[in-house]
Amino acid sequence: MSDNYSEHLHKINRRHFLSKSSLGIGSLALGSLLGCNSSGNRSNQDSDNKLFSAPHFAPKAKRIIYLFQSGGPSQIDLFDYKPLLMKMRGEDLPDSVRQGQRLTGMTSGQSSFPLAPAIFDFKQHGQSGAWVSELMPHTAKVVDDLCFIKSMHTEAINHDPAITFFQTGSQQAGRPSMGSWLSYGLGSMNENLPTFSVLLSRGAQRPQPIYSRLWGNGFLASLHQGVQFRSGKDPVLYLQNPSGITSSSRRQVLDVLAKMNQIRMSDFGDPEIQSRISQYEMAYKMQTSVPEATDLSSEPDEVFELYGEDARKPGTYAANCLLARRLAERDVKFVQLYHLGWDQHSNLPRDIRLQCADTDKASAALVTDLKRRGLLEDTLVIWGGEFGRTNFSQGKLTDTNYGRDHHPRCFTVWMAGGGIKPGMSYGETDDFSYNIVKDPVHVHDFQATILHQMGMDHERLTYKHQGRRYRLTDVHGHVVKDILA
Repeated sequence: MSDNYSEHLHKINRRHFLSKSSLGIGSLALGSLLGCNSSGNRSNQDSDNKLFSAPHFAPKAKRIIYLFQSGGPSQIDLFDYKPLLMKMRGEDLPDSVRQGQRLTGMTSGQSSFPLAPAIFDFKQHGQSGAWVSELMPHTAKVVDDLCFIKSMHTEAINHDPAITFFQTGSQQAGRPSMGSWLSYGLGSMNENLPTFSVLLSRGAQRPQPIYSRLWGNGFLASLHQGVQFRSGKDPVLYLQNPSGITSSSRRQVLDVLAKMNQIRMSDFGDPEIQSRISQYEMAYKMQTSVPEATDLSSEPDEVFELYGEDARKPGTYAANCLLARRLAERDVKFVQLYHLGWDQHSNLPRDIRLQCADTDKASAALVTDLKRRGLLEDTLVIWGGEFGRTNFSQGKLTDTNYGRDHHPRCFTVWMAGGGIKPGMSYGETDDFSYNIVKDPVHVHDFQATILHQMGMDHERLTYKHQGRRYRLTDVHGHVVKDILA
């Protein structure tokens, strides 16, 4: 061994010193290295960061299913009914309404901004009287279980930063995603499945891309990153044993690796070694748990009737909604479902019909299914995209056709279960669905409220990185208390 290498091995940094002296990580048993404490939560301990292994206060929700509608659903055509637009169809958007708002490069060169009301019928539904477009007949049946937030707003005007903002609290890539924060803060309720699971589906249109960094762990330990479930015979890649490797031999290899990694952990105190052990063990357990959880064949016919026949086709939105319910039943803490295809700059009437046909029935079915199984009470379901759409047409407006550009100033999302007030609409937009006139809800407010329902104070859920304590909501955000049951 060279003198330089020997010197390197004996260097002791602050983290190493603390792990050897006060924390004693090197002497802990493998169970502790896997990060489980006596309550079953993962112990997220680091010499530079606080210990999170339990909620800050009693949670209203135990798990989240986030139905993210990527591309920006049009609030005007779905939920934000504006009869005045019908009277002003084709007229130019008044300057007093636009107020010099920033536009994307796709419409900034237009000489006029003709108002384009929805061509779809709206009716009020349920005891709450919520307005819903004819495009969402199944959602209309469950409005009394939903809380519509019609005053969402964001600063982001393009897809990538806008989606990244919703998922990580920053428009720039590199921060931990919401699911990773919850994994870090609360640990797992099921040691055989990932705490944070991700499902993808797409509509008929060519969608904006989705990147794996949206469910990344950022500067948190890698065991907190989301695990993507795919359609097909291998839902999680590289999970099965190679040909010729038995389960018992795999177990022996993992045991030897764990001992070697314990020695390495004792020498260097690198938390990523702990993450590596956890991931090896999780992969071993998932060889049995994932096939069982993703096998929909055990579901009765009436469930497929509820979600729609597409639920029988792996990888569809309906199948992913049903899979999300199965993961929720198994206490997966955060299920992130992305459905791509809502970016409708042209021929919106045709494309939004197709998109709603893909998603409406299954979204409503998920709420109904969770409710009848007694899971909706402590499962928070979220539906929404990264921004809304403009009230004026992008390009030419005709009697039956129009497109809409991105609109960050106001848009609609809905939430259900998990301690959220059902059967209500919160926030209001002006008569043009362009500006918010009552109870604005910013992205950071939205995130703070989600964490609150999971029992986490968004100002206390922090992680020290590069000399600064970071959090999902950055230095902003207020819990929207008026929508809490």
